[in-house]
Amino acid sequence: MLLIPAIDIKDGHCVRLEQGDMNRSTVFSEDPAAMAKHWLSKGARRLHLVDLNGAFAGKPKNESAIKAILKAVGNDIPVQLGGGVRDRDAPNQAAPASQRAAPLRPSGPDRRRC
Repeated sequence: MLLIPAIDIKDGHCVRLEQGDMNRSTVFSEDPAAMAKHWLSKGARRLHLVDLNGAFAGKPKNESAIKAILKAVGNDIPVQLGGGVRDRDAPNQAAPASQRAAPLRPSGPDRRRC
């Protein structure tokens, strides 16, 4: 079984939302890059990042935190990126291709609902 740690990012911090409410969140770390390194040290073979601000805004919002995570993990593990990825240009705004984050885009006719 492959467990994939997810790092949800809101306002540059690692958080968990209470029932999906952006106004009710618990901060687990103020340093997303350190959290990524933590998961790497625990044996993670992949990471899943969610830009929560981006998911609500419809475009990437936590680019600096995402870039810091990608720099921290280097080429050691693949990274998936979700949240605010609504078109082909969005992943490049949050994480340039040279930093190899694979975007997860919603599909279907009405992508705003995802």
